[in-house]
Amino acid sequence: MLLCMTVVAAQGGVHARDAVDARVLRENGTELRIEVRGVQDGTRVGMLHRWAAEAARAARTATGRFPLDAARVVISQRPGSGASPVPWGQTSRRGDVSVLLYVRDDATFDELRADWTAVHEFSHLFHPYLGDRGRWLAEGLASYYQNVLRARAGLLEPREAWRRLDGGFARGRDATNGVPLSALGRGRGGTMRVYWAGAAYWLEADLALRRRGSSLDAVLAGYAGCCLRGTAWVSPEDFVAALDGIAGTDVFASRYHRYAGATRFPAVDASYASLGITRSGSTLRFSRDDAGARLRAQVMGAD
Repeated sequence: MLLCMTVVAAQGGVHARDAVDARVLRENGTELRIEVRGVQDGTRVGMLHRWAAEAARAARTATGRFPLDAARVVISQRPGSGASPVPWGQTSRRGDVSVLLYVRDDATFDELRADWTAVHEFSHLFHPYLGDRGRWLAEGLASYYQNVLRARAGLLEPREAWRRLDGGFARGRDATNGVPLSALGRGRGGTMRVYWAGAAYWLEADLALRRRGSSLDAVLAGYAGCCLRGTAWVSPEDFVAALDGIAGTDVFASRYHRYAGATRFPAVDASYASLGITRSGSTLRFSRDDAGARLRAQVMGAD
């Protein structure tokens, strides 16, 4: 159910930059407040709300509900410059949990729908704050899900989602710098390795769970039900231990220690083999009508 509440603070002598149009998206017992700030054009305000709601619903494909009972999305515009329609996004956990999205003021609806940033930031709502040592887990989960969830929601073709994951792995491999992954906190460099080695971790864990008849989605749904507090700090070791407790396996902790201490980008060959993905030069090839194809369909939808 979508409940719209609109407040236009630009009226009554207040400057237009202070205008706020807030609408609350309620689904399955969760509440997401979406605020568009400083935009006077009513048509554009509506377009930005549609875009944010669509991205939020893409995130909902993971567990059937928004990760948190309550969260906030704040959308602000910036003068058009550069190629990215969403130059910056951030998830804030100060006071409440907020997804902050800065949108180019001339970005079209199609450009926004094609961008990954909003779904990436919404995916951060599935985990608690994990600190610098757990940054690779946090960014890796968001990088994995920004492709998977967009494919499930029809915003990205499944095979294109695999190609984008593969491209991310290539960028992460190029950024290997000999430093343990868990030591690459903010300001330590190796950003592409942080994001994409982390994504490789979650892909590997997801596939291991699916071979056991479960999935990353199911485990994160369990974590949201028992343990997730949006503003809490949780050590990465405690986070993966809690996930293993829900899964009834050591899928997460065993891989966590291997990845956290690694100084090189992880091999993804075994994951690709189970998915029926092979490479011919720079081209990915996808198996058909076999176990790999079925596993890919489970992760991203039919391809």
